[in-house]
Amino acid sequence: MSITIVVGGQWGSEGKGKVAYWFAKSNKIPFVVRVGGSNSGHTVIDTKGNRYVFRILPTASIEENVTCILPAGTYIDLSILEKEIAIAALHEKRLKIHPNAMIITDEFIAKEVEGPLSDSIGSTNSGTGVAVMARVNRKDGIRFAKDEPALSHYLCDTTDLLRAAIDNGQEVLIEGTQGFGLSVLHSETYPYVTSRDTTAAGFLSETGLSPLDVINVIMVIRSYPIRVGGNSGPLPNEVTWEQITEQSGAKSELIEFTSVTNKVRRVAEFDLTVVKKAIQANKPNVIILNHCDYFDATSYDNEITYELENYIQKIEAGIGKIDFVGLSEKSVIKR
Repeated sequence: MSITIVVGGQWGSEGKGKVAYWFAKSNKIPFVVRVGGSNSGHTVIDTKGNRYVFRILPTASIEENVTCILPAGTYIDLSILEKEIAIAALHEKRLKIHPNAMIITDEFIAKEVEGPLSDSIGSTNSGTGVAVMARVNRKDGIRFAKDEPALSHYLCDTTDLLRAAIDNGQEVLIEGTQGFGLSVLHSETYPYVTSRDTTAAGFLSETGLSPLDVINVIMVIRSYPIRVGGNSGPLPNEVTWEQITEQSGAKSELIEFTSVTNKVRRVAEFDLTVVKKAIQANKPNVIILNHCDYFDATSYDNEITYELENYIQKIEAGIGKIDFVGLSEKSVIKR
């Protein structure tokens, strides 16, 4: 029936995991896809307040009636996947992995750790980048999911599975990773980018489905964009967490750490430039603005204050209609 793709409109950590979970749950979407590697963590909080961070599985994996897909464009760290399957209490019938999904080996991780990228561009050293390079170079010894006995009971031609589901009127949600500003193809801050394209088209190609099936592109942005800690590249209008805390009126310090490397994130005031480029490349029909409580900490999960509304309208004047806002790690409110 249709495909929904969730993309990031800045430099990652826009709250895509929360949005993907909320949209899949609210619309009872039966198939959820996660693309990319283990170099980004997506956070989700369930209805009981339990907090999870997933680096490989889709965030909606915690929902009992959802089938999780890791397509051919996935890069899998087996030790991380094993832990996440246990955390999500994911029955083997609910996880399908394409035989051509690639395995991130210990060798790839070691090579990335030994390389210069951690210091030069703030790499997470997950081995994803080295795995992507090895795949493109078509070297001997590359391991795929079909080569791993431990994954044999999950293997499935996920492209065929999803194609049949769509043809039968079922919906699919693709949970994209990172943000448009990190695209290896389209970012203006190269080489301070990730190893893949991070557009809706890129995520779709990793899944193996047709653009003609896409009906929703949901772009997630945040009130104060971030980049990972360290030498991670240009960040216009960079400020401190102390400044944001004071401006928001928060009673306690606002600060964020990266979910993979646990570094303090760099943060900046909202900038239109990268978001406009992201809109141009992805043409979203839904835009969600997260972390709005950073604008006004007196806002609650279900309330948009007058002060917050003014902030939102200023952003809308530059990028167009904002359809939903997020006021916490778990809230999504329709405007």
